[in-house]
Amino acid sequence: MGVGVTSFAESSIVRCRSMPVVVPVMLADRRQVWLTALVATLTSVAGGAVGYLIGHLLYETVVVWLIDLYGWEASFKRIQERFHDEGLWIVLIGAITPIPYKLIAIASGVQSLPFLLFVLASFAGRGVRFLAIAMALYWFGPQIRVLLDRYAKIIGWIVVIVLIWASSRSSG
Repeated sequence: MGVGVTSFAESSIVRCRSMPVVVPVMLADRRQVWLTALVATLTSVAGGAVGYLIGHLLYETVVVWLIDLYGWEASFKRIQERFHDEGLWIVLIGAITPIPYKLIAIASGVQSLPFLLFVLASFAGRGVRFLAIAMALYWFGPQIRVLLDRYAKIIGWIVVIVLIWASSRSSG
């Protein structure tokens, strides 16, 4: 239950992190890592959908307030400028990396990215994120936790670089 609540909250508008809940739950019973990854993915995408709707329906009130509250002015402006041509990639990469996914979700709604495209890209990206953690914890157990805690951001950016490289090779 805690995994679902924190994953949903992290992806909507609440400033929290799901990994401090997800990782211990996965380590507590390694046979349940796959179910935990699925729950985290589904609830995270659901939270993202709420963020999308907030961005789409409540820009002038809630979104402007959130941008000020979290100090997202510069980040939000950069994301908005790139959404027209790269919206799918922004959602996919934002769902995997340490970039606040709630920021991506809200910006997707503000920019009116097609909702189905948003959900599919979110499901793919969040699924990759939680599945990668589940695989690492399943195969390596508690000893990998120290590496995940220390290098999670670096690992996330490496995944982004690999995705960009792979997409450039397939299109060229």
